[in-house]
Amino acid sequence: MPTPPRVRFAPSPTGYLHIGGARTALFNWLHARRHRGTFILRLEDTDRERSTLESVEAIIDGLRWLGLAWDEGPGVGGPVGPYFQTERLDLYRREAEALIAAGQAYRCYCTKEELEERRAVFEKQKRPYKYEGTCRNRSDVPPGRTAVIRFRMPEGDETLTFTDEVIGKISKQTSELDDFVMLRADGIPLYNFGCVVDDLAMNITLVLRGQEHINSTFPQLMLYRALGKTPPGFAHLPLILGPDREKLSKRRHPEADVMLHRRNGILPEALLNFIVRLGWSHGNDEVISRVQMVEWFGFDHVGTTSGVWNPEKLLWLNQHYLKTLPPSEVGARLLPFLAERGADGSGDPRLGRVVEALRERSKTLVEMADLARPFFVRVPVDPKAAAKHLDHAGKRALGLAREALHAVDPWTVSGIDSAIQGVAASAGLAMGKVAQPVRVAAMGMPVSPPIGETLALLGKVETLERIDLALAA
Repeated sequence: MPTPPRVRFAPSPTGYLHIGGARTALFNWLHARRHRGTFILRLEDTDRERSTLESVEAIIDGLRWLGLAWDEGPGVGGPVGPYFQTERLDLYRREAEALIAAGQAYRCYCTKEELEERRAVFEKQKRPYKYEGTCRNRSDVPPGRTAVIRFRMPEGDETLTFTDEVIGKISKQTSELDDFVMLRADGIPLYNFGCVVDDLAMNITLVLRGQEHINSTFPQLMLYRALGKTPPGFAHLPLILGPDREKLSKRRHPEADVMLHRRNGILPEALLNFIVRLGWSHGNDEVISRVQMVEWFGFDHVGTTSGVWNPEKLLWLNQHYLKTLPPSEVGARLLPFLAERGADGSGDPRLGRVVEALRERSKTLVEMADLARPFFVRVPVDPKAAAKHLDHAGKRALGLAREALHAVDPWTVSGIDSAIQGVAASAGLAMGKVAQPVRVAAMGMPVSPPIGETLALLGKVETLERIDLALAA
């Protein structure tokens, strides 16, 4: 029986949770859940200038909102912690010193200025710079200089190959690799070294990440060899492009921020459904539940071409979930948006019915909250709507409707509709010429569900009071 997989999502906490990071986390989570494995959250917080506690919280909040719970990591613990790299510095130092003792690494005393000067020469000659190994066999210790620790790349040349779960076989010549820095002078590990040490310590069986990390795999494979360890498997996911077909980036694309979509009224079910399709497919299925994702996920259907952001598709999916999730569940998600608009729907027995009335005409929770607000709080009548629908003729129709509605008992959708239709027929008016003045008076705006449904939800007393206020205005 195969060993259950251990996978990890290891973001650098230097900003919000990026959509690309969320997709990487999702695919790792799906692989772990599909095969009853372990999903680990590890924070690679060694960029001391840019890593912040706020960014850590933003990443954790984003993952929790998406429902991607981790089995080991911050707030959960686990047998191979700590799960912040800055709390593991002693481990990196020990491993680096062991590689030096084995002749697989060495101290480098070259200064930043010296390296930049050499790099400038190569750039002038339009050649890629590769560290020359100046300190490879250096025995002296220059006074007043600190040292980084570099990996000693084996001499000679060979073809280094690994089989990617998504792309297949990928090769590179070792002669193209240089003696990369593993550990800075202050003891901070660089990416290639830190992630290898951590992945070994955490028994990671598969490294699943974006295609931009393919080139990093080759120096990491050399590290595994030097450490005498078997590397994990690798799977590299295609890029995500923005609507402009440029790589989705924090600087160019606001939609790269996961939590922006929450603020915009997107449901986590919709966003997960959307991003799982950015690089993975299951036949022609567009709507895929979380349960189906776990059941169907596999690397055989992960593509190699970049996924393109499609805002219309996201809105279409979001409306689908607004229409199909239980009204009580949508209502609970709607409450914070109502509160932002000064309306309190908590504990109101009408909340689920309001959701049912509005979800056919709402693509986001923001749109739904705007339409739902007048059901829970009186709002000023929109001046443009008043000018159009509450002119002299409109107020006359409103007055007639008020008399007919006062007589409606019981207060039902059919009773309300019959009263409005009766007024229109007796006054020789089109239905809209009566319903719209009533709607604007009752809701403050010219858009709502059908008039009978709207007023039934609003209630008889509240409806008549609002009409009286409009007539008196």
